[in-house]
Amino acid sequence: MMKSKLEYIWLDGSVPTQQLRAKTRVADNFSGKLEDCPIWSFDGSSTNQAGGGASDLLLKPVFICPDPDRKNAYLVLTEVLNPDGSAHETNGRAHIEEEDEDFWFGFEQEYFLYDPQTRLPLGFPAGGFPLPQGPYYCGVGGSKAFGRAIVEEHFDLCLEAGLNVEGINAEVAAGQWEFQIFAKGAHSAGDQIWMARFLLERTAEKYGVDVEWHPKPLGKDLDWNGSGMHANFSNGLMRTCGDEKVFTAICEEFGKNIKEHIDVYGAYNDQRLTGLHETQSITEFSYGVSDRGASIRIPVGTVEDGWKGRLEDRRPASNGDPYKIGARIIKTVHAAKI
Repeated sequence: MMKSKLEYIWLDGSVPTQQLRAKTRVADNFSGKLEDCPIWSFDGSSTNQAGGGASDLLLKPVFICPDPDRKNAYLVLTEVLNPDGSAHETNGRAHIEEEDEDFWFGFEQEYFLYDPQTRLPLGFPAGGFPLPQGPYYCGVGGSKAFGRAIVEEHFDLCLEAGLNVEGINAEVAAGQWEFQIFAKGAHSAGDQIWMARFLLERTAEKYGVDVEWHPKPLGKDLDWNGSGMHANFSNGLMRTCGDEKVFTAICEEFGKNIKEHIDVYGAYNDQRLTGLHETQSITEFSYGVSDRGASIRIPVGTVEDGWKGRLEDRRPASNGDPYKIGARIIKTVHAAKI
């Protein structure tokens, strides 16, 4: 009899940013298929999702992939349900109002690798700072790239798990990195980002390193870049229209819904969106061709291809929930008067 390990993963009730939780169960002669993953329960009183007097909540499997870092194992992403089967209030995935798989998303997930002893990014000396920003972006070498072994191992694990990771690179600040994931629809994009985040957390754990998702962990007043999760998006019309007016109408609609977007773009984003370090101010909205200081950048490739392609919303924070971000983008584009 073959025994398999199923790692059930979910989002807890931590505020203002949810954290990942996971536990393992053993299955006999498991098929590897999502439909054969049973619903499981957990103690919601220990994850900020229920009181002690009625603590049982349910885990509903929604996405599965191989676990390349364990023998005979699978990673099972789940949604949190109430005992009656309804979606728990912390279940952002189940609350996606408008799904549209015609939307393609490319999320650029930035993050810092932190030394848990110094509470500073890798590459920062205790009680001080490394050389200023400049050599770290896509840098190579012991004085420029910090934590590469973790990043490369994570990259391999994601690819082996079947996640659609399209690349990695060192970012602008020391100890800061990025991976990119492409997916179709808000559900799939969110599933893959959260699974990649889980794999990164678990990989860094082996090295005794923390992953810091805070969008401005070094503080807004220091001259170090923050971390975002830039959201590249398109739908069939954008990819084929050849019409600048379509893109202008979409950008203008985003400008009418600033609060609705910022509300789901991640906590502490006001510390990152200051108008400095390749950001627009959180209280303003702008868009422009090839403008990394705008709220929405129109890639030069979109223009060169005859106004066919994508847009990049540069405002989402590194700790944002991709389910909520993708859902809000879809809703706003649907509302644009095109």
